[in-house]
Amino acid sequence: MDSNTNTSNCITHFVDNGSVESHRYYLARKTIFQLLNDRGYVVSSTEFTRSLSEFRAEFGHNPDPLSLRICVPHRVNSSSKILVIFGGTEEIRKANILSIFNQITNKESLDRIILVLQNKMNHHARKVVDEFQIKIEIFQITELMVNITKHYLSPKYEKLTVQEKERLLQKYQVNDLQMPHMKENDAIARYYGFEKGQVLKVSYTNLGGLAGSMVTYRCIV
Repeated sequence: MDSNTNTSNCITHFVDNGSVESHRYYLARKTIFQLLNDRGYVVSSTEFTRSLSEFRAEFGHNPDPLSLRICVPHRVNSSSKILVIFGGTEEIRKANILSIFNQITNKESLDRIILVLQNKMNHHARKVVDEFQIKIEIFQITELMVNITKHYLSPKYEKLTVQEKERLLQKYQVNDLQMPHMKENDAIARYYGFEKGQVLKVSYTNLGGLAGSMVTYRCIV
């Protein structure tokens, strides 16, 4: 077999003949499961190993966003649940949001909701989201195509308890405003669901080839 044939076979091995839409949903949903696991929610280990072909076998090449919904309890408090809702490709208007919210039947057990959208949300829809009785986080699907925390140089983030935070502030004789900051809308803060006033312990174990490790702290503002 000549080298041209070998090269052709290697290239076709990486060609995805399925729909772009299903591939986007697959990548975003995989990242969402990793996000939920990192936040302490119950996630089946099979969700981390599910292949694209297995995803398409279950949801098809044009998945119904309703079928992609995820609702899982927290590992520590099983009565606290999070709901993840995937949107379609249409513009997000007030009527779309109201329709989505009217389909939620277990509001009383939900701690928060994550909306994964493929399009922009207009002002009227955003107002409905802001006034909803449950905390809602919004991600564009393009933000979830790659898990930014899985980079080999990414440090480990740990949220301090209220008591740990107070001890830290007392130890260094500082207040929240005097600490290094991380904005609440930072990509890392949004991934983990960190909120204003919380303090993070940031541990670096891979310093780009340098020996040793480093620990710093950040306050969410």
